[in-house]
Amino acid sequence: MSKASRISSVNDSLMARESWKIFQVMAEFVEGYERLVKIPPSVSIFGSARLQPGHRWYDLTVKTAKALSEAGYSVVSGGGPGLMEAANKGAQEGPSLSVGLNIVLPNEEIANDYQDISIRFRHFFTRKVMFVKYASAYVVMPGGFGTLDELAEILALVQTGKTRKIPVVLAVESFWRDLIKWFKSQMVAEGTIREEDLELYSVADTPEEIVEAIQAFYRERERSPEPSLTERELMSNL
Repeated sequence: MSKASRISSVNDSLMARESWKIFQVMAEFVEGYERLVKIPPSVSIFGSARLQPGHRWYDLTVKTAKALSEAGYSVVSGGGPGLMEAANKGAQEGPSLSVGLNIVLPNEEIANDYQDISIRFRHFFTRKVMFVKYASAYVVMPGGFGTLDELAEILALVQTGKTRKIPVVLAVESFWRDLIKWFKSQMVAEGTIREEDLELYSVADTPEEIVEAIQAFYRERERSPEPSLTERELMSNL
C-alpha cells in the first residue's frame, strides 16, 4: 500500500469515528433539553469539588442551596463531590428540585447522592450549555479553574448579548476580592472590558444576601425569573 493510500485509509477511519461522535453529542443535547426544559426557575451553583463536609464553605453552600430551594428555585450543580454535593444536599433539604449535571472524567468523578434529576455528560461543552440555558441565576462559590471557567462563560455570554441578563452572584467576598481588584486595575484600565461590565455580577456573603440579590434583580426590573418569549428565542441560539 502506498503512503498516500495509508494516509487516506487513516483519514477515512478518523472521519467515520468523528461522524459518529456527532450523534453522541446530539444525544446529550436531546436528553438535557428533554429533562430540564420543564423544571421550575433554577439557579446554577458552582464551586470547588475539593472542599468536603465540615469546611465552612461546604456548610455555606448547603445553607444557600436550601434557602434558594425554599424560595422556589430548583438548584443545579455539577453533580460531583465537594461544593457540588453541598448544593444538591441543600436543595434536597428544601422543597424544590435538586439537579446534577455530571461529567465523565479520566479520574472518574463520583456522582453525589442528593440528586432528584441526574444527567451524565461526556462533553464539557454540552454540559456548559445546560448550565446556562435554563438558569435564572448563577451563584459562584469559591472554586478552582472549573469554577472560573463557568464564571467567565456566563459573563461573556451576557456581555456579548448571546443570552439574557441574569443575576450572577459571587459568594464569599474575601475569596473574590483580589480578582475583582484585578478586573478593575488591569482589565478596565487597559480597556479589555468596559467599566459597566463590572455591573454584570454582584457579591454577597450569606445565604440571605444571595437570595435577596437574585430576588432584587428581578424585582427591580419588574420581571419574572422565567424568560420572556423574546429571551427564549435568544437562548435557543446558545
